[in-house]
Amino acid sequence: MENIREDMRDLRRDFNYGTLDAKDVPSNPFELLKTWLDDAIQLKIKDANAFVLSTSINNQPDSRVVLIRDITDNAIHFYTNYGSKKASELASNPKGAVNIFWPDMDRQIRMKVEVKKLDEKLSDDYFKTRPRASQIGAWASIQSEELESRQKLEDKLLELEKQFEGLEVPRPDFWGGFELVPTYFEFWQGRPSRLHDRIIYEGEAGVWLTKRLYP
Repeated sequence: MENIREDMRDLRRDFNYGTLDAKDVPSNPFELLKTWLDDAIQLKIKDANAFVLSTSINNQPDSRVVLIRDITDNAIHFYTNYGSKKASELASNPKGAVNIFWPDMDRQIRMKVEVKKLDEKLSDDYFKTRPRASQIGAWASIQSEELESRQKLEDKLLELEKQFEGLEVPRPDFWGGFELVPTYFEFWQGRPSRLHDRIIYEGEAGVWLTKRLYP
């Protein structure tokens, strides 16, 4: 602990996984997003579909890690408790930021997004694919509210297991999906000597325009 400042200062490595050139990227950023995500999955990177979702309300930003559960032609889907702090903040300000980082590939993706709730049918369909224990867990958690003790949560789980014994667990109406629609992408590929490749996509009149940024 005494040397933490020196240790942090001396923590450094070079980035040499690959390159990213504007002439090689697809015209649609979702194609590159899917390619990079697939690369991470194929490399068996732990939690390859994890991303940081940032929200802001009353000029107070907040961030947390959530999981991508689907990507369409123009949106990213994730699921949560609609009573959670992040859901409340998104209801007040439906704009956010996304950051995905795969250190094993020296890659990062940043996005600016607009957010809305998913259709209930899509939330129902996804909920049915969850493990039964996770389905019951969704009913048990009053997400982001104060919890008196772990025992109270475990007691609630036992009560719900008995309640749903032999039955299909329905999706709670307070749990479901959000759709994140990006308006801006930045694809970052680490390079040696911190001279990184940065390619951005900005949407304009239904067309994505690309630019290279200084590292």
